[in-house]
Amino acid sequence: MRWINLYPPYLGAGIRFKGFSDDGYACHVEMKLRWWNKNLFNTHFGGSIYAMCDPWFCFIVLDKLGPEYIVWDKSATVRFLKPGERTLKAVFRAKPEEIEHIRNQADSQGKTTYVFTAEILDSKGIRVAEVDKEVYARRKA
Repeated sequence: MRWINLYPPYLGAGIRFKGFSDDGYACHVEMKLRWWNKNLFNTHFGGSIYAMCDPWFCFIVLDKLGPEYIVWDKSATVRFLKPGERTLKAVFRAKPEEIEHIRNQADSQGKTTYVFTAEILDSKGIRVAEVDKEVYARRKA
């Protein structure tokens, strides 16, 4: 999965996938502040902070549900709390019971959505942003 670090939008923004947890229910991502990814205020672009959060919950849900399901990002909300002035880090974590809830809802109702929340912290542990990601899932026909 480390190939995603070569994806041009991530490469250009300095976003780095650091790896999945041993159980596969969480992934770690970081974005260093560099001269090429600063905005006019010498902080991280808001769009780069969003991009840092984009696919991870989908990847976790799809991996845990398996190939007989279709999983997509449906919506996102980002709450910017403070300027990102240093390296940003985030852990995107799903709980096993959340995955089972999604599976049960998709199987019984045909499709479902679920909202996950993650915090984006700077290297001093200060919360810079929060993101809600609504993930859609359904069983393939």
